[in-house]
Amino acid sequence: MTDSDLSAPSQEEIAHRFNIPERKVKVQTLMKTLNDEEQKYCICQSTDCTSFMIACDKCEEWYHGVCIGVTQLDAKSIKHYYCDACRGKDPSLSIKYKTKKPWKDKFKSDSSDVDRTARDPRLRESGKAKKSSRRCGDCTACHKKEDCGRCDYCKDMKKFGGPNKMRQKCRLRQCANFYKKKKYKQESSDTVEIEDDTPTQCYGPGCIECARPGSKYCSDDCGLKLSKSRIYEMLPSRIQQWQSSPCAAEENNKRALESIRRKQLEAKTRLGDLDQRHKELDSLLERAKHLKIDPDQGGTETEDDLELSLYCVTCGSEINQRGALRHMEKCFAKFESQTSFGSIYKTRIEGNSMFCDFWNPQQKFYCKRLKVLCPEHTKEPKIGQDEVCGCSLVTNVFDETGELCRAPKRKCVKHFCWEKLRRAEIDMERLRWWMALDDLFEKERTIRMSMSNRMGVLGLMLHQSVDHDPMTPMTTPQIRDSN
Repeated sequence: MTDSDLSAPSQEEIAHRFNIPERKVKVQTLMKTLNDEEQKYCICQSTDCTSFMIACDKCEEWYHGVCIGVTQLDAKSIKHYYCDACRGKDPSLSIKYKTKKPWKDKFKSDSSDVDRTARDPRLRESGKAKKSSRRCGDCTACHKKEDCGRCDYCKDMKKFGGPNKMRQKCRLRQCANFYKKKKYKQESSDTVEIEDDTPTQCYGPGCIECARPGSKYCSDDCGLKLSKSRIYEMLPSRIQQWQSSPCAAEENNKRALESIRRKQLEAKTRLGDLDQRHKELDSLLERAKHLKIDPDQGGTETEDDLELSLYCVTCGSEINQRGALRHMEKCFAKFESQTSFGSIYKTRIEGNSMFCDFWNPQQKFYCKRLKVLCPEHTKEPKIGQDEVCGCSLVTNVFDETGELCRAPKRKCVKHFCWEKLRRAEIDMERLRWWMALDDLFEKERTIRMSMSNRMGVLGLMLHQSVDHDPMTPMTTPQIRDSN
């Protein structure tokens, strides 16, 4: 925006913009109000403007109806009013009154007959009611007797299978001269022009056809041509204005993208650490294979262990305390296998997949349980007699000592299924970070789409603050804040 656009317009420019007489009166009244705080009106030169007032169409001065002897009812019949001062300067000026429209007298008897017919049922039965005609009787549409059967009004008719909601006659049978201007000449040689909904010329560039009823254009193509020409005319200045003024939303989106990239990098780093934990677990199991069994770490069964019993929380049967963990694990796996968790899409994750992804041909979906915990499609490996437990020993619950449990894997109750639970814990953590990474990708896609749409044609056309008050023009900071 240049400095000339920001400068205050002069009174001549304001008057040129508001060429309509009503707006001229308002602008000049506003200018007088700005120049003189206490505006005086009428021949009485008072500031009272609460009572009925009428303005002179020549000098545009306002007068009280009481002071000049004009009531509000009389003003309704006045078409042009001139004050005594203007009529004294120009004798050709005189107060003009609204003439009575002749078409009201012409159809007064008809409307009165219709009203009397509506009130009196005897007249309604006798058929004396007269309906107003909407046909001229001269054009070709008035002489057509058959419907086309192709327009929207014909398709609405019952005889063409329509619901009969619009209740309009065929478009080809609608009178073409009904909406034209009609001129009636009075005996006093005064011509009264009555304007109805007259067809106007199409607004399309270079088009000379008449516009459609209720529209500014003769066809949709003319409207599209005019809109294209206006876009081509206004778009270069909008692009220049866009490039000259900074966009706060663009800066906010850039900062949001930087934050999303940092979170994505953090999520990928965590996923790499979890993969490293998988490798460390595999190396730990490989190390345990070369160890020998220590019978002292396995423990011995005492009489208390054999006598004590408890009830399974799944099936409710009474079981021995020493074999309770194994029994409860089998019962839980049995009932868990009766429930299905599936999806029609196969998992596509970089690296080793953590899901079962077993295809069920009957239900036609992939199993979505964790592979290490799926009791339906994953069988537990057989444990040999010479296999060592291999779980790392700890002190104070969390501090690892570096030593491994050398008890037989079949008889070790303290570390039952430790390998499966450790892998499941790592896989659950990986799943959380994959879901967070998927949300970040979706946010990035949404932001990038909004950034690409912001520079579109619609965004450029709307990127402007229109100054509707020429008396108090907006400054550059106000325009940038509103954008």
